[in-house]
Amino acid sequence: MGKKTNVLMIVADDMGYGDLGVFSEGRVRTPNLDRLVAEGVCMQQHYSGSPICSPARAALLTGRYPHRTGAVGQFEIYGLDRIALREVTMADMFKSAGYATGLVGKWHNGALDARFEPNARGFDEFAGFCGGWSDYYQWHLQTNGTINKGTGQYLTDVLTDHACRFIDRHQTHPFFLMLTYSAPHSPFQAPQGLIDFYREQGHDRITATTYAMIEAMDLGIGEVLDCLDNRGLAEDTIVMFTSDNGPAFFNPPFMLDEGENTFNERFNAGLKGSKGWVYEGGIRVPMILRHPAHLPANVSNHDLAHFTDWLPTLAAMCKIDLVGTNTLDGFDLSDQLRGEKLDQPPRRFWQWNFYYPSVSTNAAVREGDWKLIRPMITGTRYYQNPDLFVSDEDAARTAAFIEADVKHKEDPTSITELLPIPNIKYPAAEPPELYNLAVDPGEQYNVADQYPDIAHKLLVELETWFESVEVDRLSIDDPIHQPHTIWADR
Repeated sequence: MGKKTNVLMIVADDMGYGDLGVFSEGRVRTPNLDRLVAEGVCMQQHYSGSPICSPARAALLTGRYPHRTGAVGQFEIYGLDRIALREVTMADMFKSAGYATGLVGKWHNGALDARFEPNARGFDEFAGFCGGWSDYYQWHLQTNGTINKGTGQYLTDVLTDHACRFIDRHQTHPFFLMLTYSAPHSPFQAPQGLIDFYREQGHDRITATTYAMIEAMDLGIGEVLDCLDNRGLAEDTIVMFTSDNGPAFFNPPFMLDEGENTFNERFNAGLKGSKGWVYEGGIRVPMILRHPAHLPANVSNHDLAHFTDWLPTLAAMCKIDLVGTNTLDGFDLSDQLRGEKLDQPPRRFWQWNFYYPSVSTNAAVREGDWKLIRPMITGTRYYQNPDLFVSDEDAARTAAFIEADVKHKEDPTSITELLPIPNIKYPAAEPPELYNLAVDPGEQYNVADQYPDIAHKLLVELETWFESVEVDRLSIDDPIHQPHTIWADR
């Protein structure tokens, strides 16, 4: 039996199509990512599992829509980022096949409780942080249980070094390594020389710093690719690069300089929307795959692909068995990557809003070239919003519930009594929108009125899908996920 295929999956944070050098029209320098494009398959219609971080990563890790996993939001203090303990991760799959498994960088699928952290979810080795963001100089990294503090070295460089050392340790053994950079997620920090270059091009501070963060990450990716080359591992290592969701145009005020606008839009290859929205700009993300032993080079693939596809696809490409009994939502795309066509491109679905999922807001389905959207209802983007009748007291009770679970309290019934059902009432939904992406990839022309039959059909499919994933979400019996049950639609 021959040596098993290695896998290196690199995930950026809040990086859009327009942030990749080959698609940026000269705005940002990414020579190493451009090299991967030239040496591999570049997916032109590749979608995240969600327009927001934690649910997107849950879909990537499990091959299932994030609602099924319990990861419906990004706030770790409320437990909404956690993948339910019943779920099987990609790392579990590779570990069961005899691979060394490692995660370097951002996790954001369970914090504050070791049961939900990487070392308990299939990763033998972890060097990174479990929350949603980190300072790039004053960082705190957890390394298999030990916390190391930043000493002034740039975080992106630190993560690159950890990744190269993981490869060194396992160069004679098959490995699965996820390298999840935090760049270009805020706070906006980068080496000053790189920032100065982009400022000289006429960009504002946030855009210039964002591009500098991406270039610094690209330099790190180059080092990791050189590491594979120098150890003779490049030929039979699958290298993947993607981003968790689209670019962040809205940013927290506390991460900005005084007087800076919290909305900072930049070029994103003509796609509408950004992180948080189910328009193309929020969910269509880069995906590059290089596998010299089995995939062609310099190929643009225009077929539909989704985060949930990569678990079954990697199992097929690496010739390893799937594990667990959960039904996957993704499809094996290994034939598609080699240029073959799927008989019937599958439908894809998205939905995200704060607090508890609702199909009435920020939801979408794509089937072929058609995409139907339930627009985001004003106000449902925000976590504590008086328009939704969600009080500070309700949020505090939720935090108390999770705190009690962290301490492994034995009687969750008494905790539930602390959490009366919030009186959450959404305003009326807006009319659905329909787009033909073949002729309108920028989603500028809503044609729902011209094609009412198609709009109705897709709306029914979206609602049917939502009901099915909600059944799975509400059946989660991990105590940490019970607040989601309490906030179910009524």
